[in-house]
Amino acid sequence: MTLWTPDPATLTRPAYLSLAEQLAQAIRRGQIAPGERLMPQRQLAHRLALSLQTVSRAYEELIRRGLVSGEVGRGSFVLPAETRAPYLSQRSGEVVDLSILKPVTSRLHVDRMRDGLAWLAQNMPAQDALSFRPNSVLPPHRNVAAKWLAQGGIDVAPERIVITDGATPAISTAVMTAVPPGGTLAAARLTHHLLIPLARYLGLHLEPLDIDDDGIIPASLDRAARRGSVAAVYLQPAAINPRAVVTSAARRAEIVEVARRHDLMIVENDVLNTLIVDRPAPFVSLAPERVLHISGFTKITLPGLRLAYLVVPERLATAAANRHLVTNWIATPVMVELLSHWIGDGTVAALIDWQRAALSERHALAAEMLRGVPFRAHPQSLHLWLELPSDTDEDSFVAQAHAGGVAVASARAFRLGERQGAGAVRIALGSTDAAGLRHGLGVIRDMLARTTEPFLPMI
Repeated sequence: MTLWTPDPATLTRPAYLSLAEQLAQAIRRGQIAPGERLMPQRQLAHRLALSLQTVSRAYEELIRRGLVSGEVGRGSFVLPAETRAPYLSQRSGEVVDLSILKPVTSRLHVDRMRDGLAWLAQNMPAQDALSFRPNSVLPPHRNVAAKWLAQGGIDVAPERIVITDGATPAISTAVMTAVPPGGTLAAARLTHHLLIPLARYLGLHLEPLDIDDDGIIPASLDRAARRGSVAAVYLQPAAINPRAVVTSAARRAEIVEVARRHDLMIVENDVLNTLIVDRPAPFVSLAPERVLHISGFTKITLPGLRLAYLVVPERLATAAANRHLVTNWIATPVMVELLSHWIGDGTVAALIDWQRAALSERHALAAEMLRGVPFRAHPQSLHLWLELPSDTDEDSFVAQAHAGGVAVASARAFRLGERQGAGAVRIALGSTDAAGLRHGLGVIRDMLARTTEPFLPMI
């Protein structure tokens, strides 16, 4: 248990936020180590002459920020930095949440879901409710999936498609299929935040690869592969990566050549797929014999449609199906039924078109609010990547933004290895309404305009 406590003299109203901020700063500085248990709430309240309710609210704020986990009967424990979510675990009416990556949504999406569920109530096959085995439910839907993928330039037999409840189980299945236990997976130095804990849970080593404005650098992958332990490389080549880069066709061909030379598998996270206008041919169409390709629907249609298609090489189809079986068993049949129906009647295509237009408006708003501030984005990305001034502390900037009522995601959550270059934050464009985005970007703009100095605890 940590014995660290703030100086009671520095705590002023609102005391719970001041206490939470000082504890957060102590965690970030390493004064309270990962895995340490915070002082019991009643004991800390007595030591600081605060009410138990005040301390409880402070601990709840730390949990909401993703710095601490509360365990019933055991206490509150500091989370390791690499497991902290880059987004707020819960929304607060007092905070504009630009930390979590979501599509733009409106009343239209609620109405579409209600209409879809009403259709299901009248048309759902009995097997969706009664069947227990994937092979008795999903084959017709794999045929729909194959036709949908063909529209995006992916020609694949239905038997090579695993339908999953969203991109996360698809990624887990793909990584488990491509990399043997104890093996090494290479990935960009700035990568998918969930890949980092996933690799740790699976006992895999993550090898960071150098990146430039066109994605991972092939020579870096070649050097890593020459060391002999890399089994696969994880790619986010189409605007879903932290810096919103779309890797060019030429760079994709170079990466495929390196992968073939060293017999590496490729896990391709392409969840934005057809949302991206004129995206280059996906890796799976360039090297179908070694690519496990993930296309999703959650981020291009609406959050409630938690489904994805995982395409695997023919020789790995059984292995991927087995790994999905032991971790997820089966995608939710009724939702798969709805997805297939929506693909057939054009709803999915219409929602993607709507999303593309909505994102165009959000990017225009971002360009207006951040005029003169350099940032990285793509016209169809769900976020922008803001590199901070060289003398700005990343964690202090995030904490300062939160104190100003805006949550953004620190680059720390996406980083493999040591930081290279300036700190950065990811700002989601679809996680709030247009007014909230305007306000949040205004706070960020004003912060950048002020003289940068270390963030002091709130008092």
